Amino acid sequence: MAGHSKWANTKYRKERQDKKRSSVFAKLIREITLNARSGDPDPANNAALAQAIERAKAANLPRDNIERAIKRATGDLEGAVLEEIMYEGYAADGVAVLIRVVTDNRNRAAASIRHTFSKHGGSMAAAGSVAWQFERRGTVVIEELPEGTDRDDLMMTLIESGAQDLGEDDDLIEAYCNPADLQGLAEAVRELGISPSRSEVTMVPKSTVHIEGHAAQKVLRLLDALDDNDDVQQVFANFDVPEEALVAEGGS
Repeated sequence: MAGHSKWANTKYRKERQDKKRSSVFAKLIREITLNARSGDPDPANNAALAQAIERAKAANLPRDNIERAIKRATGDLEGAVLEEIMYEGYAADGVAVLIRVVTDNRNRAAASIRHTFSKHGGSMAAAGSVAWQFERRGTVVIEELPEGTDRDDLMMTLIESGAQDLGEDDDLIEAYCNPADLQGLAEAVRELGISPSRSEVTMVPKSTVHIEGHAAQKVLRLLDALDDNDDVQQVFANFDVPEEALVAEGGS
């Protein structure tokens, strides 16, 4: 799940992923297979595949799993035929939601997502009615800095490596870049001995909707339910909520 670039939102997202790591791995494998099959299986010649592998590295997906996913895409191993679909909708209080799906059954995915929206007080929307509220950007998130790291030097390295926008809060640093620069930016971070906690192409909202209380709970539960769907790769929303609401929902 990815909301606005609020530190609490980022931490909440990572906590949920840590709790369901096996599901995250399965989604990453599906993502790599899709991109390797739809283009060159060499990430040096396939930007989408390179970005999928970046996400896998940031999530600590074993190298063997990455290699098997690529072999499955090239036909060296058997695998289902996958397709990528974007769905759009609205949660409580007009929060815009984008859902990126990679599935082997379009009808199943659409029916499941529609049911989830309905169950949690949201609604599906026509194609294009939500997407315009987001922009596509590469994102590298650093949550832990090695002892002795010079923050000024790190910030300069990020800028020199393609970061267009930076934010920080305590030890958490978030860098945005052009999607084409994502791989180089993540590698520059690793060369400093720092492991990004997240490295991926994401959809960043151009503006946000502030929610709290019961509305915040409804939105978070909808997004969590969508994120738990095996066909769903990424969920983006333009919400902004108080940190205490995230903490309360994350612990429920």
